[in-house]
Amino acid sequence: MPPAYEAIDDTAMHTDSRPDAATRRREAAVPAWSYFAGSAVFHYLGPSFAVLLFARVGPLGVAGLRIWSAAIFFAVWRRPWRLLAGSATDRRLVAGWGLVLALMNGCFYLAIARLPLGTVAAIEYLPVIALAALGARTPRNLAALVAAVGGVYVLTDVRLTGQPLGFVFAFANAGLFAAYIVIAHRAARRSVSGVDGLAAAMLVAGVLVIPLGAWQAAPAFTDPVALGAGIGVGISSSVIPYVCDQLAMARMARSTYALLVALLPATATVVGVVVLSQIPSPAEIAGVALVIAGVALHREPR
Repeated sequence: MPPAYEAIDDTAMHTDSRPDAATRRREAAVPAWSYFAGSAVFHYLGPSFAVLLFARVGPLGVAGLRIWSAAIFFAVWRRPWRLLAGSATDRRLVAGWGLVLALMNGCFYLAIARLPLGTVAAIEYLPVIALAALGARTPRNLAALVAAVGGVYVLTDVRLTGQPLGFVFAFANAGLFAAYIVIAHRAARRSVSGVDGLAAAMLVAGVLVIPLGAWQAAPAFTDPVALGAGIGVGISSSVIPYVCDQLAMARMARSTYALLVALLPATATVVGVVVLSQIPSPAEIAGVALVIAGVALHREPR
């Protein structure tokens, strides 16, 4: 992540949309892990439908539809242009976050168009291991990290087969996903709800993705089924999980959140069973069990 983001003052991004005391009490009453569970379910539920959409719209077109539909939803819900008119510090954070969202989504769909979803999920987790390792300062948490990493390895069983270009996009997506966690976690810990920063960043991403995805998304605007599916992918992939991320990150250490990301490949297996009728092997079930054991063993650092 560029050094500019590390220097951002935690008092930045003040707006009038700060959650009131009642809202904060309601959010605090829900366990932080439950927000992450919601994020994990929708993190791969949306992409599983996007894979089916590739027959009608190209990967960059799907990425564009996802970001634009999320941007419109956030614009109506949060009116995030207020942050875009804020201080220079606010604008730098929002611009960087929006750039990461635009590039990350584009690389992700270009990768899953060429490689199995499980392979992309495993590669996506690799740089996140480093973030989790930074917080593994006790024997218990180190054991939790080892169990989670072992479970991801068993679960995904990555083999270097497929289109080489797919791996280029998959590793680029992985690096961008780690950058997303760092920036989003920083925004979530601010004095203002990180959801407002997310909404502003999504508007920026919607503009940046136009030259990338407009030409592939064009057929969807004359195909009601493809357009509706694209909007559904946007809501389930970029609204629900990202909002849940902000609610979880506001109450978790970054290393804890990074470890919980190990649940994503396990979630992908469950989604594969429900949506794509992909029955897991005994090895995959063992991988899921290792991931769950690792997450259960971990303890939040003080």
